[in-house]
Amino acid sequence: MKTVVTTAYRPTTATLEWAERVSADLSLLQVPRNKRSIDRMHADEKADLVVCLKERLEFYPRGKSEPFFFHPNSAAFRTKRPLEQDPLIDVSGLQSGDSFLDCTLGLASDSIVASQRVGEEGKVYGCESHPIFAYVVRQGLGQYNGVPHLDEAMKRIEVISSDAVSFLQTLDSDSIDVIYMDPMFTEEITEASNFTPLRGPADQGQLTEQWLTEAKRVARKSVVLKAHFRSEDFERFGFTRRVRPNTKFHYGVILCQTQK
Repeated sequence: MKTVVTTAYRPTTATLEWAERVSADLSLLQVPRNKRSIDRMHADEKADLVVCLKERLEFYPRGKSEPFFFHPNSAAFRTKRPLEQDPLIDVSGLQSGDSFLDCTLGLASDSIVASQRVGEEGKVYGCESHPIFAYVVRQGLGQYNGVPHLDEAMKRIEVISSDAVSFLQTLDSDSIDVIYMDPMFTEEITEASNFTPLRGPADQGQLTEQWLTEAKRVARKSVVLKAHFRSEDFERFGFTRRVRPNTKFHYGVILCQTQK
């Protein structure tokens, strides 16, 4: 699908300059907004849109009226609680100084929590297979300033524009402490409205034997799966399921140190 870069409805010098930089970074055509609506631009340009606003980037897939943009989302309140009580931290065994690979970055909420946990001595990587999503999230992690206590944690995350399996194949065995995967839910969770713009263009591939085999090879401590509570992937792939009452998703874990 063709993608073009444009500006806010009424561009400023700053947003025009930003659009030029984004256009160059992504090797995409920059087109003038000319006070056109998003719907009109979709029709005229026959393309997805990357829109440079004053404080953030927005991505409008063709046919979608709601944009995808970076926001720390649930990480903002999850990191105000004791981190050892967070379900992801608890199930994974993630500690200060560890390395963490998020195979399904999305809006990076889980990666932000992990980054806050591992601290300055740790390392967090996040794979995003859609190159525009990867770019928007990378920019947002570096620029967002609405949650001051997460500024450093967000800036420490390294966004990898790649599918998870391809990236895992480049890594040495036993080189990452915790590997995390949260494939797109096979059953839509209506409360997760911030994911609406992703449905369609996002990589909706489900967990595979190859993916898990590579994850277990690379992980030192654990491989963690988050999936809908009706998912059969926990049992199919050998995860120990951690049931979370009254929630739409569960976590599962494979402890790698006991298998190596």
